Amino acid sequence: MIDWDDVRYFLAVARGGSVRAAAERLDVNHSTVLRRIAQLEGRLGVHMFEKLPSGYRLTAAGEEILEFADQMEASSHQLETRVFGRDQSVRGLLRVTLAPTLATHLLMPDFADFARLHPDIEMEILSSGELANLTNREADVAIRVVYDRRTLPLNLHGLKGPELSGGVYMSRERLAAWRAGASDPIRWIVISIHGMPDWAREGEVRTTGVPFKTTDGEAQIVAVRQGLGMTTLPCFVGDADPLLARVPGTDLHMHGTLWLLTQGETRKTKRVRLFTEFVSRRLAAYAPLLAGLCASRA
Repeated sequence: MIDWDDVRYFLAVARGGSVRAAAERLDVNHSTVLRRIAQLEGRLGVHMFEKLPSGYRLTAAGEEILEFADQMEASSHQLETRVFGRDQSVRGLLRVTLAPTLATHLLMPDFADFARLHPDIEMEILSSGELANLTNREADVAIRVVYDRRTLPLNLHGLKGPELSGGVYMSRERLAAWRAGASDPIRWIVISIHGMPDWAREGEVRTTGVPFKTTDGEAQIVAVRQGLGMTTLPCFVGDADPLLARVPGTDLHMHGTLWLLTQGETRKTKRVRLFTEFVSRRLAAYAPLLAGLCASRA
């Protein structure tokens, strides 16, 4: 009899292209992946992979097995979500995925309030640049900035929230020095994978130095506080920071709309419904801040 757990290891190697990638995804060591693959091959009596310098490639038998493994995975997820959807208790695990900036600069106090209201719900906040996959039950609720509603997967249930705007910011101290005629360079502070958008370049303050690059949003915020120059930030971050001010002559830019997303039967559970309703109300209250209507003058 085939062990579904062995099939999970097979799928991880097939999709990742290597034992190392599979081990990282499954959070196990290299030898465990090799052992489980060998165990499945022994049960089926075939070799599923060909080892090449570039990684692992499926054999003809492996390609055939992959088709059935995908079906097994889909059936497993469907069964899990149906059973989970019938669970109406206000207890158990609730996993929420969202971008780190939304978690740390906006919603963590609200998550704490919800946790205090429902002490039997075990909350797991997955705040990372890569948002978890709802279809594969990596998370129960996703809070995402959506630029085009048509890009939302059809199998997700969405609860629309407020619009999110961004602006161009620099430290109040650095802005005061510029107004006083300081000549030291003003840099663009950018997250290296994004750069500075064209809409952010129209303003009274001009950059005179080479860019300053960071790899994440928190480092970007700290860099602009240090007076290195100016950067683009969501309004709920920039307007709420007493050390920052909007750059004169720059306009706001709409980043997208916040959505609360759930999948299939999962959204019918009581704890998921309670959470989405709770956060939806909090987001509605934050609408002016998110849209950039709460800025004070520098």
